Amino acid sequence: MKWQKKYKGLQRRKAISGYLFIMPFIIGFLTFMVKPFFQSLYMSFCKVEISSGGFHMLFDGLTNYIRAFTIDTEYNRLLTEDIGKMTYTALAIMVFSFFVAMILNQKFKGRAFVRAIFFLPVILSSGVILGIEYDNSLLASVQDAIQGSMGNSSITSIIQKILTTSGMASGALKKVFEIVDGVYDVAIASGIQIIIFLSGLQTISKNMYEAAEIEGCTGWESLWKITFPMISPLFLVNWVYTIVDFCMRSDNQVMEKISNTMIVDLNYGFASAMAWVYFGIVIAIIGISSLIISKGVYYYE
Repeated sequence: MKWQKKYKGLQRRKAISGYLFIMPFIIGFLTFMVKPFFQSLYMSFCKVEISSGGFHMLFDGLTNYIRAFTIDTEYNRLLTEDIGKMTYTALAIMVFSFFVAMILNQKFKGRAFVRAIFFLPVILSSGVILGIEYDNSLLASVQDAIQGSMGNSSITSIIQKILTTSGMASGALKKVFEIVDGVYDVAIASGIQIIIFLSGLQTISKNMYEAAEIEGCTGWESLWKITFPMISPLFLVNWVYTIVDFCMRSDNQVMEKISNTMIVDLNYGFASAMAWVYFGIVIAIIGISSLIISKGVYYYE
């Protein structure tokens, strides 16, 4: 009975610590986000007129949503392409970040320096440096010069042409080539995931691997029987983070269209409807994929 009380007390203290940790976000969300959240939802059902006196919202039913699904073909095309790209890019990021974390968890000279290099893209893709990366005309001219000197061809494009002419290329191979060509984007989006996987790997006791080795387990068997189960909760965390991070990227064409509709066309109602459709689809993808992944998650005390 005593150990049960101590265990419940420990779980309660952990829960309190968790709520205190996320309390700043909860307060900030309730203070700054709740009102705009519901305003945008109501705006998606309205025809918004802008005048010197402000916004005037006239309830228009499902007109904006019908337009998004049946009339605006560009939005449907961008939405389909973005969801497809998000799926295979997220999988590539998960695989890349996990194996890089496995490598960085090994002991070798200069390990701290290599870890810093892999986390450096996270710093480079934030704040002012992000603007420099995307808006710097000097970097753009250098990139154009490199592409011009290479004749607008790469190793992957040459291999793809060979496979295409020989009849071996398929839709799946094209996606693989797209991922290989976008390896820079995969690497620059994997910094946080690598850190999360690495922190999980460092919590695994070495005694477990030593005991498995004594019992005759190979490194491959230890990977599937020890490593994967012990850090399986982190796969779910990284998957959700990767999807959300992809939707917030500056080169997201769906978000770019929504922004242009709102800022350039001043069509706030239609922009809100497109944003809520995108939000609903992403939430559905996160919910379904999380349910599937959670069935294979091993929770341990």
